[in-house]
Amino acid sequence: MNKVAELHEVLYLSTLAPGAPLKVISDIASKARRANQAAGITGLLVFDGMQFCQHIEGPREAVLALTERIRQDPRHVDVDILHHGPLAQRRFRHFGLAYTAVEDVDVLARLRDAGAEAALAHFLALLSTLDMDS
Repeated sequence: MNKVAELHEVLYLSTLAPGAPLKVISDIASKARRANQAAGITGLLVFDGMQFCQHIEGPREAVLALTERIRQDPRHVDVDILHHGPLAQRRFRHFGLAYTAVEDVDVLARLRDAGAEAALAHFLALLSTLDMDS
């Protein structure tokens, strides 16, 4: 019997490690696109020049393993999981990893202050304002 993997989602915020050059962002995005495709993970990475906000989705075990790798990645500090749980259907099925930058640093700060369900709702509302690269 071929059991379909349960979809899971994680929304987190983190801060670029002090002293890390901004060029690591393109390294993160390009490597993540390849690794995500192999693991069946899709998602969106938003960066404001200092903070990351990322929504990742895919098979539960793959998403949880990726979340742990992000927590251990020295380029990220202050990793804060805003929301996680089962997902009925993918939100970013066309992107191994979409990437966008925002100039308003308060956008991501508001997500941190919102609480789990509100943070996800604010993030999803933000999507219509973003210009995403895949």
